[in-house]
Amino acid sequence: MKAYAPKVGLTLLAALLSISVPATRPAYAQTNFDRPGADYLRAPLRSGDPADCGLACERDRHCRAWSFSYPTERSETAVCWLKNAVPPRIANRCCVSGVRGAGVIERRIGPVETSTDRSGGDYRNFEVKKDDRADADQICRHACDTDSKCRAWTYARPGYAGKAARCFLKKEIKPPHRRPGFTSGVVR
Repeated sequence: MKAYAPKVGLTLLAALLSISVPATRPAYAQTNFDRPGADYLRAPLRSGDPADCGLACERDRHCRAWSFSYPTERSETAVCWLKNAVPPRIANRCCVSGVRGAGVIERRIGPVETSTDRSGGDYRNFEVKKDDRADADQICRHACDTDSKCRAWTYARPGYAGKAARCFLKKEIKPPHRRPGFTSGVVR
């Protein structure tokens, strides 16, 4: 009977593993979403990288979800909020948020490159003022679209290339590099 028990145990274990594997896709973290509530830890994040906030959640056994707030003109550092529950996410350009175990997957839509800098090739840069009619990165993109010299652009959120948000117009298309707090695009 002892010889039979391990075989039954292995078969039972295989059956349980096949049942417990979820058939759904994970809930990835995304830019432009917040998860308000259930905060138990607020920590300034000098790196300004949402991935560091997600990693802090992964390393804390009490953490179930997290939200990362970008620096603003009023707050010079990014903030990581660890949560002991998984609140529903809401659309908000202030943040990147996620659930423990999901990782940081940032959206890239069309010609807009999230968390990307195309450093170099600048011929002009300017401070971007908040405009309720358009997103700040779209103001930068529009400035490039309407300038015949411009081939690419990079928008830096407040706190990443100075206290205020900045737009960099480029006469050359430089290679993209991952850099949190920056959004870039190629126009021509």
